[in-house]
Parts: sequence; C-alpha cells; structure tokens
Amino acid sequence: MPELPDITAYLTALEPRILGRKLERVRLQSVFVLRTADPPIGAVEGKTVGELRRIGKRIALGLSDAADQGQEKVWLVIHLMIAGRLHWRPRQAKLSGRQGLLALDFSDGTLVLTEAGSKRRASLHVFRGDEALREIDPGGVEVFSSDLDEFRAALSRENRTLKRALTDPRMISGVGNAYSDEILHAAQLSPVALTQKLMPEQWERLFAATRSTLELWIGRLSSEARKRFPENVTAFRPEMAAHGRFGQPCPRCGAPIQRIRYADNETNYCAACQTGGKVLADRSLSRLLGSDWPRTLEELEALKRR
Repeated sequence: MPELPDITAYLTALEPRILGRKLERVRLQSVFVLRTADPPIGAVEGKTVGELRRIGKRIALGLSDAADQGQEKVWLVIHLMIAGRLHWRPRQAKLSGRQGLLALDFSDGTLVLTEAGSKRRASLHVFRGDEALREIDPGGVEVFSSDLDEFRAALSRENRTLKRALTDPRMISGVGNAYSDEILHAAQLSPVALTQKLMPEQWERLFAATRSTLELWIGRLSSEARKRFPENVTAFRPEMAAHGRFGQPCPRCGAPIQRIRYADNETNYCAACQTGGKVLADRSLSRLLGSDWPRTLEELEALKRR
C-alpha cells in the first residue's frame, strides 16, 4: 500500500501537471470505486484544481471555479489501498481492461487510477467543504509537526505492539507495513515490543528513526517524481534494509532478515539487531500480532480516533 513517502511523491508529480488546471471530464469505468453520492461526481467537472493535500494515505484534490466565490471547495479523495496506482497518460487516454477504474481528463493529460487483482479496494469519495474532509482523517499525529512528547503520547495511548502502533492510522499518519519495518530496523527495536513498556531512551530512538527514515524516502522518491511520474510505485525496493528482504543479509550486521507472517501481513526484522538474537517467527508470536491487528486491511484503514 502506498504510504507517506509514496503519497508525497505522487503529490510532487501531480502539482506541475494538474494544480491550477481545469478538470474537463471524469470517466468512471467501475461504479464500485465511487463511494459517495452527494455531491454527485459531475459536480467537479469544469472546476479548477486549487489545492492538493495528503490525508493519511489518501490524496485529496480541492476544486473550485470563479463562479464559486464564497462557496466551499469540492474535494476528490482517492484512497489507493493495496493495489491501486495512479498513472499520467496522454489527454483522453482510453480506459481499457479490468484494471482501469477512473480517468480524470485535463487539458494536458489524463490522470488514470488502476487497480490490480479482482478485489476492488481502491476508492473515490466526493466531499463538499473542509469540514467533510476532516471527517475522514483518522487523526494520527503528523511526524514532522509533532515533538517527542506528542509522538509518545499518541503511540502509547493503547498498549500495542510497536508494529501495530506504527501502522495504526489513529496513532500516526501515513505509515504502513513497509515503512514500519524500516523504522523499527533503524531504531533497533523489536516489532513485538509493547508501547507502554518502552524506556525513555527507546522512545527517543524510535522518534528519531521514524523521522529520519521517512525523510530519507520522501527525499529519494520525491526527487525521482520531479523527473518523471511515479508509474511503478511498490512497497518492495532493493535499497530497503528489512522490508521484503526475508533471508537476505541485514545491511547493518549481515545476519539473515527474519519474518513473521499473520493474516495478510508480514513483518520483517533482524534478530541480531532488533531482538537480541531471538527469532520471533513462531506460532505464538504470529498469534500475538494477529490478536493485536484488525482482521482485514480495510478495517485497519477505517479506524478513526474517537
């Protein structure tokens, strides 16, 4: 699932292409992608994109026009989920095949939403006004606008495993399965350590690692996005230290990267660097993570701060 660095890269690529441009036409290939009815999808046609935002792992396009002075923006909100991806195509590009879900036609090109596989998890919402937009924000803290105390308070509000806490959208904004592995590897902390049992020094390491890891990948992916549209967004990158590297050597110590599998999720970690040499991938720990996790990714993404 595209996470904070990936969404930031998309926004970096979209800004010069659609900001200040009129959305001429919306084409829906799949009715299932649209999850709202009011305002209707046609309400955005003919309006100009005046703002781009990231809301957790969602991309929001704010649209208005000159005749709307004093009126609230209409927002298009795209959630890519696991297999949804954005593509920049020539103007009025055809939507072909089962993967093409949505096309947004602009004067200089077309933004296309595709989704691999048969599960239709990617979604499009249309909202009117900023207040409606705020209602979909799960409420997790923004890493770069919070301090250590705010970060610690958010993640320790419930006694969760670090893996779950980092990926809970109510606790921290924009982090998912891939970058939580990278953060915990950088912090040299166990994915199953409980938040309410961390020592102050461990919180300092976790906070610093979260910022530095996200800064590294935001910088790297945004730099690429300024050169070309990010067409091949993936959670598995060869430069990563732990995520997706089961059995490969840890770049810090050379020990093989381990994994814990549970439901549709997988956690990668280095036993030597993060767990004192203890291999965690057994049934009891899989059950621990499983019981600490919603049954589906849809449930996890739907969580909101009460």
